[in-house]
Amino acid sequence: MSARILVSDPMSEQGLALLRESGFTVDYLTGKKPEELKAPLQEAEGWVVRSATKATAELIDGAPRLRVIGRAGTGIDNVDVQAASRRRVIVMNVPGANTVSAAELTFALMAALARHIPQAHASLKAGRWERTSFAGEELNAKTLGVIGFGRIGEALAVRARAFEMKVLAFDPYRTQQSAGPANEWVTLDDLLRRSDFVSLHVPMSRETRGFLGAPQFALMKKGAKLIQVSRGGVLDEAALFEALKSGHLGGAALDVFEKEPPEGSPLLTLPNVIATPHLGASTVEAQENVSVLIAEQVRDALQGKGIRNSVNLADLGLAEGN
Repeated sequence: MSARILVSDPMSEQGLALLRESGFTVDYLTGKKPEELKAPLQEAEGWVVRSATKATAELIDGAPRLRVIGRAGTGIDNVDVQAASRRRVIVMNVPGANTVSAAELTFALMAALARHIPQAHASLKAGRWERTSFAGEELNAKTLGVIGFGRIGEALAVRARAFEMKVLAFDPYRTQQSAGPANEWVTLDDLLRRSDFVSLHVPMSRETRGFLGAPQFALMKKGAKLIQVSRGGVLDEAALFEALKSGHLGGAALDVFEKEPPEGSPLLTLPNVIATPHLGASTVEAQENVSVLIAEQVRDALQGKGIRNSVNLADLGLAEGN
């Protein structure tokens, strides 16, 4: 009897085919409620999720044969890693697979903020011709502060420098030398005070929840703009609303929210906010990349061919590649 893998979020046909051709039985069940996943998890040895499915302790504990959870993406805040480690279940992700897509969306949102593109588009579609209402600003010679200088933050910096922007970088987990000489390494407070645009690229954790709030917004330049394409909850949305409504911040572009979908969010009522529905990895290329890579990793782990990109190997007493 072949091992079963539950895939509970959308996955490309190429990723699904790779698993089936490797001899696994794949239960492809997307859009299901948690209670509807309990039965297939009874037999699953592997479980592939994206961001919609919540791999809770209850579901993990109710999966007696489960050995691997694969997150087709980077963030793992929807997976109870502690519960998985307690059950000796390997949790892995695919960092880097959506780097270009997320960096390009961030840059597109920054340009849209600078030139009021969504507002001008809506005005024209409504039959108005308001050229003088949407005077914007150039990105050239402006300062971009990148908070979280991992793969996506660094890719964004490369694109910003191509537009002759000055890049300030802050990341408590990296050194200036590891990020290269082209970026100025600064403290968080210095970055906030000096930046015309601030882009947030930090993972969601207990340490980063509410990472930017009222004190940090108060440090930012009057009229500065914020771009958020990381994880919902890493900024205080109520404090951001007040900073934008008061005019202290000039605008914000948001791709992620603490609650998704953000029904009733007052941020969406502000004219200086533009928003997209969590599209950071929503490109054909990124979707294919994450699907194939996580399929390969789950296959190899279940077939004893090695473990890659696990986030809880230390807790399990294992080493990468074992």
